[in-house]
Formats: sequence, structure tokens, C-alpha cells
Amino acid sequence: MQPILNVSGLSKTYDSGFEALKKVDLAINRGEVFALLGPNGAGKTTLISIICGLVNPSAGSVTVDGNDILSDYRAARSLIGLVPQELTTDAFVTVWQTISFSRGLFGKRKNPDYLEKVLKDLSLWDKKDAQIMTLSGGMKRRVLIAKALAHEPQILFLDEPTAGVDVELRRDMWEVVRKLQQTGVTIILTTHYIEEAEEMADRVGVISRGEIILVDEKAELMRKLGRKELTLHLHDPLDSLPASLNGHDLELAGEGYEIVYHYDTQGERTGITSLLKDLGDAGIRFRDLQTKQSSLEEIFVSLVRGRK
Repeated sequence: MQPILNVSGLSKTYDSGFEALKKVDLAINRGEVFALLGPNGAGKTTLISIICGLVNPSAGSVTVDGNDILSDYRAARSLIGLVPQELTTDAFVTVWQTISFSRGLFGKRKNPDYLEKVLKDLSLWDKKDAQIMTLSGGMKRRVLIAKALAHEPQILFLDEPTAGVDVELRRDMWEVVRKLQQTGVTIILTTHYIEEAEEMADRVGVISRGEIILVDEKAELMRKLGRKELTLHLHDPLDSLPASLNGHDLELAGEGYEIVYHYDTQGERTGITSLLKDLGDAGIRFRDLQTKQSSLEEIFVSLVRGRK
């Protein structure tokens, strides 16, 4: 299947000389949820702004479903919905008025049935006649998504969709994203909340200092780069680890009642099998065990640190 979004050799240097993007290559698959992670100043906003036609690139190309964002601007832009962090709509207009206006901006014919479906999917239908200024923060976030979906885009950009909202609303927003994906919309989100990417994304991209340093399936990324811990709870405490266990990455914890084994996911089977054999040979018995895997956040932090 052809990717719905192709970014090739994309660079952006501002008049000040600051190089915000450096030959970025990126392909987004149709229907996936792609999380773009990166610290402040990494280039996330510049990348999205270029794709959405808000900033001109210095070099490179971007195509949206085969339409070049420069030579086929109208066709490319009509396929994209952008959900910014803030709602700038006139506070006195109603929800229905603002999404109808957004649809009209793209030259779309009136389609009240479609707009009704969008509002119902976002739990906004009972607010359709409410003025924007009367809505809660969470409802305003949903209006942002409704406005972005009003012209029936195939790609939806979510820029920090749950920044500053409480945990309950964040989980509600995650559910909204899942429903959108089920309708075939491709979703690209930027986020500082690593748990957001871990919860929703199919693939994860990491950008740092204007360069894409990694793109991978979320599960594969955690498999390749994640570290695991195996904690063995012993029957009897140890004062120190026997020399026969020196070949394993172990530490003694829990006042001698715990042995913690650190290993990467690629060497999992052989490492644990070997450890258990050596423990048995050393006469060390355990009553329970538990495992813990690195979070996506820990992987992300290690990747970015490695680039400094």
C-alpha cells in the first residue's frame, strides 16, 4: 500500500540562519496513528506547518495522497485537517456555525447529515446551538476536532491534543482518536505525554534537532530498545552474590531478599534460562518473581540524550 503522506529531503532554514529541519524523510501509512515525539525546539511544529501549507520549505518535497503541497496546494490541503492547541473562533458563534464555516472554507457543498455525524461522534450534538464561550475546556477541544473534520479530510494532525487537560478528559480524547481511526482517518499527533503515544500509536517517530532519528512500530521499538528487569524474591536473604553469578547483570536488593536481573529483550530467553540454571547450581531458591519493562518514555529520553 502506498503511504498517504510522503516527506522527502525536507529542510527549513529561517532568515536568522537557524536550521529547523535537516533533510527529513518520513512516510505515513494510510489509516495509522503515528506519534511524533521530540523535545521543545526539535522541529515538530515546523514539520507540521510545512505539511499543512503554513510555512514554505527551504528544500525537499511533500506529497499528500500523491498531491504536491506546493504545485497541487489546494488538492493537498483539502485532504488535511489540523487541530491546533487553541480555539480562536469568535466566542459568540455557535458550534454549528463554526463547523459549517470551516467546511465552506474548503469549498465543500453543504452536508448537514455529515456534520451531524461528526458532532454526534464527538458527543457534541446536544451542544450544536451553544455559543463557543459557554463551553467547557474539554468541549472546546472537541470543537477543534470537529472543525478540522468538517471538510472530510483523510489526514488529521493533532498538535498536543491533551496538553493541560485532566486525566479523565485525556482518556476521553484517546477514545475519540480510536473512533476516528476506525473510520479510516490517518492520525498524526505530536505530544509531550509519552503515555499518549504508548496508549494510541501504531508507530512512533522521534525528532531531535531537526532530524528524524528513529521511526519504528511501537511494539518493535520497545522490543529492540527496551530494557527489562526480572526481580527474584528469595526464600533466604543473601549477604552478597556468589562469584558464579558474575556473568549476569545482577544486583542485590530488598535487604538481601531480592535479586534484580537487568537484560535486553533480544537476549531474553537465553539470558533467563542461563540465570535460572546458575541460581540452581548455587543453591539459591526463590519463592516468587516479577518482570518490569522500560516505558516508551525511558526509551525516548535515552534516544534524545544519545544525540546531545
